[in-house]
Amino acid sequence: SSPSNFSYLLIYFLFLLMASGLKIWFVLLTTILVNFRPFLVVVKGEPQVPCLFILGDSLFDNGNNNNLITTAKANYPPYGIDFPDGPTGRFTNGKNSADFLAELLGFDKFIEPFATVEGAEIFRGVNYASGAAGIRDESGIHLGDRISLNRQLRNHKVTISHMSSLLGNKTLTMDYLSKCIYIVGMGNNDYINNYLMPQFYPSSHLYKPEKFATILMQQYSKQLKTLYRYGARKVAVFGVGSLGCIPAELALYGTKDTICVDSINSAVQKFADKFKPMIDDFNNNLPNANFIYINLTSIAIGDPAEIGLTNLAEPCCEISSVIAKGQCRHRGGACSDRASHYFWDGFHPTEIPNKVTAIRAYTALLPTDAYPFDISHLAASTLALNKLGQSGVELM
Repeated sequence: SSPSNFSYLLIYFLFLLMASGLKIWFVLLTTILVNFRPFLVVVKGEPQVPCLFILGDSLFDNGNNNNLITTAKANYPPYGIDFPDGPTGRFTNGKNSADFLAELLGFDKFIEPFATVEGAEIFRGVNYASGAAGIRDESGIHLGDRISLNRQLRNHKVTISHMSSLLGNKTLTMDYLSKCIYIVGMGNNDYINNYLMPQFYPSSHLYKPEKFATILMQQYSKQLKTLYRYGARKVAVFGVGSLGCIPAELALYGTKDTICVDSINSAVQKFADKFKPMIDDFNNNLPNANFIYINLTSIAIGDPAEIGLTNLAEPCCEISSVIAKGQCRHRGGACSDRASHYFWDGFHPTEIPNKVTAIRAYTALLPTDAYPFDISHLAASTLALNKLGQSGVELM
């Protein structure tokens, strides 16, 4: 087995010890594993953090929607045309940004989806993300089933329960979780598949943009505090992008000469403006909290042509006109010049923008890319915490 699987194999060995009745040795060795992981990082080429948990929507989903009754799924060609395993449920042609972040953090394979993860694999982390999911439970309901953020939090609670059962000790579990990184990306569908769809949802009739943004952030803040109560201490919160520039919205609201729909971007920006104050509130008032904000609007700044992206408006895949409009047609065609396309379908980027997003989230290119610092510093603070042998966790 590879060196980067060392801790995973050690944990599995510890489980065998526990099964054999040697529980006291299990607890002792697990304590050593948790508190001396930096040694493993240096000597064994371990990831920078013990585990990575992912909550979000279709930008992060890697298979959780595959068996749901929904049109919001991507487990069919041409999705995954450039991914080694083919169509897996990722809403792009290759890797998504969560995949790239796992690589940047040193994981030797991608984080498994909650739908299929088993056994000791949960100690590497779990991906809970779900296409069409939102902060609000009703967002995306016209597409079918989806795992809202509230449901993802419940799924994470199930994972924590399993970890505590395997470790036989809740304190060890919470200590372990405090050293992990969490990435959360929500809010896109609360606009795309809610506020911007007055024919299906009443939100735009009930609230003006500023009021909706305020209510949405209030709910999001409560959900992220729940994640904190569950043990998360290192959390990267991804913002929303310029949704008025995606092909699906241009097709609905724009014209041939429109680069972006300004009214949509203006409404979404009111929500985006509330992220930094929320992050400040968490870091100032939640003990030992390290929350950061990843600004997708800032990351989009620059000349896409410098990295070969010259087609910024047209989807690369053949778009469905019947079911799940904006997604790739089942077994439809795909452009051959994928490296020049920003968008894969009507909503999602191709692999190259996903990689850029991950790289700049991990190591900020501009000061505005991440606040108050980037994911590499979040990981470094985790390593420093390990070296000090401090968990920073208060059991709830």
